[in-house]
Amino acid sequence: MTKETTEPATGRDAPAGAPGDEDAVTPRRPPMLVEQLGGWRGMVDSALPVAVFVVANTLGGLTVAVWSACGAGALVAAVRMVRRESVQQAFSGLLGVALAAYIAHRTGTAKGYFLLGIWASFGYAAVFLASVLVRWPLIGVIWEYVEGDGTAWRQHRGLRRVYTWTTVLWGAVFLARALVQHVLYDTNRTGWLAVARLGMGYPVTLGALGATLLAVRRVRRQANNAVPA
Repeated sequence: MTKETTEPATGRDAPAGAPGDEDAVTPRRPPMLVEQLGGWRGMVDSALPVAVFVVANTLGGLTVAVWSACGAGALVAAVRMVRRESVQQAFSGLLGVALAAYIAHRTGTAKGYFLLGIWASFGYAAVFLASVLVRWPLIGVIWEYVEGDGTAWRQHRGLRRVYTWTTVLWGAVFLARALVQHVLYDTNRTGWLAVARLGMGYPVTLGALGATLLAVRRVRRQANNAVPA
């Protein structure tokens, strides 16, 4: 009779997920919502062309400001590409700066640089608030898509409620941003337009994001801990 030699299971032979299995595949964590916005670096990058435009317009006039903003946007895009970050975000950011600069050039006024952002905010507000009216709150759609949980949330009253109110919050943020900047645009207050653009941009967005994270995570935790009847 041949004696069989029993060897300890290695990481290659051990069942997937066994303790000490170095080759086991670890599930990838779904990206956070803040990462969907471009991360902390994206917040700084988006503010740079605006600041450059305002300073350049004050020092050298509209033409200098237009080219300076485009140069700043191109620099941000180049840095992102060198760092092997999202090419889509790099070019979408550059395209936004270029369009804003083009509008300023066509209108012949520095305040025209902010017109694209104003109407974009009106558009975002309309989309968020419309999603509430059709009972598919956009925060719920985005969150559950990122988490990969499908549409089961629509059967949970608490989740539907929190997604509805956080969607209304975001709609109000975009609407307030658009209205304030529109008033400043109509009264030709370009300097204050820049202040409002930066102040009501990522700082307010981060506040809304923090409130959304706290509210949604609390309700989701309650839903996960609920004992089925």
